[in-house]
Amino acid sequence: MFKLRKRSTHQSGKKRRLRSVLSVLLVVCYLTVLVWFLAGGSEGKQDADDSINIPVDSAPEAPVYTPSILTAYEYYVQEEEIKTIEYSSPATEVKGLYIAAWYTDDEERMANYIEICDTTEINSLVIDVKDDFGQITFKTDTEGLSGTSVRVIPNVETIISTLKEHNVYTIARIVCFLDPVWSTLHPELSIQNVYGEPWKDGKGNRWLDPYKPESWDYIAAVAVEAARVGFDEVQLDYVRFPSDGNLGSIDYGSAGAAKSKTEIISEFVAYIRDVLAKEGVRLSADVFGIIAISGVDADSIGQDMGLLLDSADHLSPMIYPSHFANKKQNGVGQIINGVLFEAPDLEPYSVVYNILIGVQDHLNADMNQAGIRPYLQAFTADYLGADYYQQYTAEQIRQQIQAVYDAGFDEWIIWNHWSAYNAEAFELIEHSE
Repeated sequence: MFKLRKRSTHQSGKKRRLRSVLSVLLVVCYLTVLVWFLAGGSEGKQDADDSINIPVDSAPEAPVYTPSILTAYEYYVQEEEIKTIEYSSPATEVKGLYIAAWYTDDEERMANYIEICDTTEINSLVIDVKDDFGQITFKTDTEGLSGTSVRVIPNVETIISTLKEHNVYTIARIVCFLDPVWSTLHPELSIQNVYGEPWKDGKGNRWLDPYKPESWDYIAAVAVEAARVGFDEVQLDYVRFPSDGNLGSIDYGSAGAAKSKTEIISEFVAYIRDVLAKEGVRLSADVFGIIAISGVDADSIGQDMGLLLDSADHLSPMIYPSHFANKKQNGVGQIINGVLFEAPDLEPYSVVYNILIGVQDHLNADMNQAGIRPYLQAFTADYLGADYYQQYTAEQIRQQIQAVYDAGFDEWIIWNHWSAYNAEAFELIEHSE
């Protein structure tokens, strides 16, 4: 049997102090984990190392606006119209690439992007200003925004100046209602569930509620900040309601009953356009490509092609062949413009062409509607499985671009989440003089 030994007073005191220290450390660890959990953990599109690093207990003050900007409430009440717009940059027939913000701090990569712009048709870069994590990607001292800004882009004004020296049209991508940061700092602005708690999507992320005008004001303030540092255009992404997770548990309250999702999203886009017009900056918006052919999807996420054509300067339907249903997924495939595609990823030209023919059906030559500038696929969707995907190289990219032209449009943007572009990949694209 084990015999108990009498402890000395000195040893007991040391162990008590040790236990106290350990207790404090455990409490600190618990609070750290709690803050991490409330911020949505490391959920997101990037690796866990890119998780949000903004403490919940240091909530920034509400955004402060310059007199030239209407708040959403004033917009509702006054319904002020922008009669004359003087843009700070001339219109550009955009042929662009998406660039993730963190690559702007890589001199070799940035030199490569500029070389592509100098030697191919590419003349525009879309750069993250407010990313999928809710972070503003450059440091700003602007009151109300400094608390959610991080130094991802090292010197945004210098980078924009350099790009403009190479005649590159600069577009600021702003992720709107998917926002784990602001909706955590201001839970009253987040989408709520039926229990009155912040709702989370399938990845554990919180969203701002599009029905709450105060959410509009924060996004507007970020957009104006992008204009202030020199971007030629602002592009809204995730300008919609959630599409995954337990959607049936969401409660939009009386506001949701008063207006449809499509109405509120189109009004929001029109509001941001008017705010930016006063700053001399154009507005574009990314939309699901499927809304050109499916009213059901439009009603679900709040994106109506007809309404949005009257709300933005440009629309960018995301027409990635890999994102349309294939036969393996639903047993049928996807019908687009009367054509059945059993493996859409294998037919990039036909998918893009037929979707854009559907977009044409929404256009009215007698109306001043938004220009169409589709996002095209420059990534390989091997997750679709054998016989349902192919390697996307310069050939597949060029097929999509040709489809844009054949459908009657002139502008396009290439999407690769990792911004993995090189001059060789665009060797089939001749420089436009």
